Amino acid sequence: MRKLTRRRYVAALAAIAALALASGAYAYWTTTGSGTGSASVASSNGTLVLHGVAADALTPGGSSSVTFTADNANTSSLEVATISLDSVAVDAGHSGCDVSDFSMPDVVPNTQVPAGESDYALSGTGTLSMADTAVNQDACKGASLTLNLSSN
Repeated sequence: MRKLTRRRYVAALAAIAALALASGAYAYWTTTGSGTGSASVASSNGTLVLHGVAADALTPGGSSSVTFTADNANTSSLEVATISLDSVAVDAGHSGCDVSDFSMPDVVPNTQVPAGESDYALSGTGTLSMADTAVNQDACKGASLTLNLSSN
């Protein structure tokens, strides 16, 4: 077996170093590139459930303040800009009550309801009114009203 001479030893180390540098240089080369990605935005994150509660029982010609809350079971906040009274319904025992006697102007709470909230208080108060007509309104006495609300 031959002894490694100093010269061969240095040559072998130089060769190993050159190979190491060559592979190291390859690993650190930089480049440029381009490409595309994709994402989407939901067209809607759902809807809210609105609740309205009148403070006082109504009488012909009278009105009551209405407070509002909202439930947001969605994953992002939703804005309630305007609340409208779409219609009024009465319980089955008062079907003779003329629901067109009830009205409420639109309410503008402009309130953001956080995701996952229930019974979140909305700004603004509505005014529910019962008209005082020349017609007998006894059919509405003691009626339970359902306020059908919508928002945008």
